[in-house]
Parts: sequence; structure tokens; C-alpha cells
Amino acid sequence: MEPVTEGEMLRRAAAYCSTAERCIQDVQKKIKAAGLTREEGERIIARLLQEKFIDESRFARYFVNDKLRFNKWGRIKIAYELHNKNIPASIRSEALEGIDEKEYEEILLSLLKAKKKSVKGKDERDVYTKLLRFAAGRGFESREAIRCLKQLLKGNDYEEDFE
Repeated sequence: MEPVTEGEMLRRAAAYCSTAERCIQDVQKKIKAAGLTREEGERIIARLLQEKFIDESRFARYFVNDKLRFNKWGRIKIAYELHNKNIPASIRSEALEGIDEKEYEEILLSLLKAKKKSVKGKDERDVYTKLLRFAAGRGFESREAIRCLKQLLKGNDYEEDFE
């Protein structure tokens, strides 16, 4: 296999960025896999940024939207994944602030309702604990999960057990 030139890699990277929103880290992995030098990679990234093929804040907004709606992840898990993709904190928080609170609560409530059907517990408190743990695993904040569980379990309040 012959080595990839910088121009060819720029063309490939632009095509890669055209198919979906990408962050700098995603493109850097492709460039590194192609065997280009660090300087060549930096020039390619700079050109892609300049020509708006890569835009970290646009990527973060779409990432938050997709992970919330399709994967049904909470803010904590989404923020963690954005951090893993080296998205700056200011861009992460701005993207997370764009979440519609009503939609966020509806997603969490529907997840908990669906999970409640399959959860077995020795009593309602046990079910509450398991559902709270489930919500935390999906990346939802405890206070949000507790509020939805109160609504779902008809006002029974086991919150004091978790403080």
C-alpha cells in the first residue's frame, strides 16, 4: 500500500466530515491511521476548521441532541462523552444548556415507566432503588430521577434514604 499524500488526506478528511458532524479528535484519529506526520495533520485540521468542515460547537450541539433523543442519555453521561472527545468545557456547557427541560423530563419519565415494567423487587422501596440506579447509569441527575420517580410511584418518597 502506498503512502497517502497530504493533499489526498485533506480530500478524504473533507469527505469524512461531509457525511456527518465530526470533532477534531475524530479527524486526528483518521489522519494518524493514514500515517501522516503531526505537522501535516495540524495543517489538515487547520484547513478543515478554516473551511468550516469541522466546528466543535456545532458538533457538540448535534452530539447532545442525538444522544438525548436517540440513545436516551442524561446530561452527566453526555458531558462525560464530550469530555472524552476533548471538547472544551465552555462548548460542552453551552451545548448542554440547549437541552429543553420539558423534553428531558419526558424522556426520563418514559424510560423509567418502561423499566418499571421489568423491574422486580421485594417491595416498592427496592423497586425505587433499582430505578434510581438505572437512571444514574443512563447519566441522569439524581434530583431529576427522584422527581420523576415520585411522580411515577404515586408520591411515595424514599428520597431520605439517599441523602
